[in-house]
Amino acid sequence: MPLLGRDLLAKLNFTSSRSRRTCVYKCGDACAKAVPNTSDNPYFRDILRREVGRRSVLRGAGTAAVVLGGGSLLAACGGDDAPASASGTPTGGGAPEAPAGLRFDPVAPNTKDAVTVPHGYSSDVVIRWGDPVAPGAADWSVDNQTRTNAEKQYGYNCDFAALLPVPGQDRRFLLVSNHEYTTPQQMFPGYDADNPTEEQVRIEIANHGLSIIELQSNDTDGRLVPVMGRYNRRIHGETVFQVTGPAAGHDLLKTSADRSGTEVHGTFNNCAGSVTPWGTILSGEENVDQYFAGGAEAKGKDAQERFARYGMEDAETARKWERFDRRFDIRKEPHEAHRFNWVVEIDPWDPTSTPVKHTALGRFKHEAAAVHVTDDGTIVSYSGDDSRFEYIYKFVSSKKLVEGGEGTAADARAENMKALDEGVLYVAVFEGNSDDFTADTLPDDGAFDGSGHWVKLATCGSDGAVESHVDGMSGEEVLIFTRLAADKVGATKMDRPEDVQPHPTTGKVYAALTNNEYRGAARPGKNDEEPREYAPVTENKNGYVLELDDQHAGEKFTWNLLLVCGDPAAAETYFGGFDKDSVSPISCPDNLAFDSYGNLWVSTDGNALESNDGLFAVSLEGATRGLTKQFLTVPAGAETCGPVVTEDRVIVNVQHPGEDEEATTENTTSHWPDGGHSLARPSTVVVWRDTYGAAPIGG
Repeated sequence: MPLLGRDLLAKLNFTSSRSRRTCVYKCGDACAKAVPNTSDNPYFRDILRREVGRRSVLRGAGTAAVVLGGGSLLAACGGDDAPASASGTPTGGGAPEAPAGLRFDPVAPNTKDAVTVPHGYSSDVVIRWGDPVAPGAADWSVDNQTRTNAEKQYGYNCDFAALLPVPGQDRRFLLVSNHEYTTPQQMFPGYDADNPTEEQVRIEIANHGLSIIELQSNDTDGRLVPVMGRYNRRIHGETVFQVTGPAAGHDLLKTSADRSGTEVHGTFNNCAGSVTPWGTILSGEENVDQYFAGGAEAKGKDAQERFARYGMEDAETARKWERFDRRFDIRKEPHEAHRFNWVVEIDPWDPTSTPVKHTALGRFKHEAAAVHVTDDGTIVSYSGDDSRFEYIYKFVSSKKLVEGGEGTAADARAENMKALDEGVLYVAVFEGNSDDFTADTLPDDGAFDGSGHWVKLATCGSDGAVESHVDGMSGEEVLIFTRLAADKVGATKMDRPEDVQPHPTTGKVYAALTNNEYRGAARPGKNDEEPREYAPVTENKNGYVLELDDQHAGEKFTWNLLLVCGDPAAAETYFGGFDKDSVSPISCPDNLAFDSYGNLWVSTDGNALESNDGLFAVSLEGATRGLTKQFLTVPAGAETCGPVVTEDRVIVNVQHPGEDEEATTENTTSHWPDGGHSLARPSTVVVWRDTYGAAPIGG
């Protein structure tokens, strides 16, 4: 049977488990607005199309397996009966045995209002929104919320999580969580979105930031119990941050409240993050544009264009914070917005320390920042700009890692925290390896891959000076308006780069490109006379995961597609070459982590396969490369965040459970985690084997 091209949009219309309300309050409804990147830079979609061209993989007699290209993927389909919904639990009895770390029964797709884990595993809530964190915190009640209380309680909508063993205490850990954003309709009884009160606004500001809290474990199972320990701390929207790096003190960072340009109050929209090799926390400030009003009315055309490039054009925000605090009104404080969209670093071991904002890493919608240390001690940080058609960056420090021995750990941390202020900031350019539209089979190595290089944007010196490598921009301007600098040097536009994480042992770098349902591809479909050319899917609705083999301190890399996510029964999906009959459906990869066996773990956000979001384990090596198994699902309306995978436990943050367009405190669409008629509360969850201590997770 010939493989006929057809327009898959008839069956692959974009749907998502993410509600419109989530879009409004999580990212300022970015996907419903004009794309800020109007450059004509190369687009990764087009590079994929050139790389793959007309290649197809055939199974049996005329059955298509995968073809990549078009809008992101070209689907080779045998007819109109191709499945469009998520398949269930993997089958494939002839598949090779799962590697260590993936030896569990996969969780099937579902829409339950619960955390669902594999057979033989249990889960428990560690801490909920509003639970006490800092000394003097009040017990939480929906009717007893104040700014003072919120500044001492577990914040709203937990995202990134870290679990750090406390030195010298076998059963103690530190939990560090980001609190990305707030959803006021599900926080305040009787909330009026058109007329919020000042106290509600102040409570929202306090519910952003991070929490650091000590946890106590036991010998019998994997439960973790919060305790009021010496390290406990809440960092929120009024916490003082120090600005570091070459842009610190620049006129563009000065405000009426901070004439020095070096001291910022608060951190907002902290998405993902990482633990550095020296024991601190890096956290990315992401969708901060939604907090600032009036960018289109800024003084001067240049300023207006700069704010537009960062999506800051609305005359009024959905939250209305600008009504009560002038710093959120660009018309009154034209530089305050420049003091956000940075990577922040926090020392969780010193509750009196001042957290910092690193200007040398550039200013954009940082999903996160994650560090790799080369064999010679060079420190390299990777970060993605999580927005449609944005870029991937890295920073190579000119300082080497300082090892801390016993009694010197604090000094080593302090010294290593300076490493991200000195070095070179780069942006990625991707290239393919193949001739344009010539091949009709798989490449010789069976992979969909290419090469690339890093382009210098700025060099930050030890003396605080910065050299620009971008024509027409000063070094400080490159750091403050990094998106504009990357536009100028021809960086490659991507499909919402989320987490970019280096593997702890192989050094390979993995990037989650979550989706881009508004790609705008417009190539016409083919006809029966050209049976092996396929119509484009204009939406990358399920995302993909890239694998980069980078030189780290160098300027070249190679890349390949590890996962093209979606329903494995659909032709356009790809799982590292693994048998698709034996994998779990996965959609919208977001956060990445690794287990002690070297497997990749992927959490999802906005599942487009009519299932709740989940956490997935992916094999990276050998005969099982590409094997993908769902380990858990989160409750309806929620997003899976974190995650942390140790030998004994898996930690995830359950963000925005029950978040729905109609949900309020009086009419909640989820009652997780407490059940009954309770209000849904974002929470941290721990999962462990029922045979705790006898065998590791997935072993």
